[in-house]
Amino acid sequence: MGKAAKITKITTHVLQEMKLKGIKIAMLTAYDYSMARIIDSANIDIMLVGDSASNVMSGHKTTLPITLNDMIYHASSVMRCSPRALVVVDLPFGTYQGDSKEALISAIRIMKESGANAVKLEGGKEILESVDRILTAGIPVMGHLGLTPQSIHKFGTYIVRATEEHEAKKLIEDAKLLEKAGCFALILEKIPAELGAKVTKELKIPVIGIGAGGGVDGQVLVLHDMLGITQEFSPRFLRRYNNLHEEIRGSVISYIKDVKAQDFPNKREQY
Repeated sequence: MGKAAKITKITTHVLQEMKLKGIKIAMLTAYDYSMARIIDSANIDIMLVGDSASNVMSGHKTTLPITLNDMIYHASSVMRCSPRALVVVDLPFGTYQGDSKEALISAIRIMKESGANAVKLEGGKEILESVDRILTAGIPVMGHLGLTPQSIHKFGTYIVRATEEHEAKKLIEDAKLLEKAGCFALILEKIPAELGAKVTKELKIPVIGIGAGGGVDGQVLVLHDMLGITQEFSPRFLRRYNNLHEEIRGSVISYIKDVKAQDFPNKREQY
């Protein structure tokens, strides 16, 4: 914001102001203290403790296996160093779908045990009861529409969503329902850019995209993807800002070589 340097903590109110002023929102995933410390110090706006930790931290093929306890562990680690960013935590699969009471209990556990700032849920009309119940407890909720990875077995594929008129219409309706319910922001994942821009114009709350084009209010990427730590995932929307996979691997190879050659430790590195 012209006054961005003076912001000491990003809040849902600050994000709303950013949308009104046309200032783009930058969001990345974070799962541990060390990485959170680095990206928060770079003045990221939002850190998402995503259930993508299931993939990049635990090696699962989908986001489904990660548990509520796992998410609280990762969120707690991130919260130990997040003085500036708004920290949002995914409610994992099975902790809110079809049972609003369990959804509230799950959200309260995340907020109490990790100290996070908000939670995120995937889905539209079908999860409204859970969204309503969580909001009644004063817990901020971020929505998530388009490609919803927790529903992978329903879709059967990670292809672009809402390309058909009926699906695009439902997405717009769901987005408006989530806004009306009280969500402070919305993620749109892997949808046509034109639809992303349309939803953004029709909503008063910030819309953040991942593969939703440039007409949204902000962007989010998985940290390990944009840093090039992961290599097997290369969707069109991903821009790699580094190739840490090769840099880290090269460093490990050099370390092994020095140990084998008895070059490490040298005299200066001993007591």
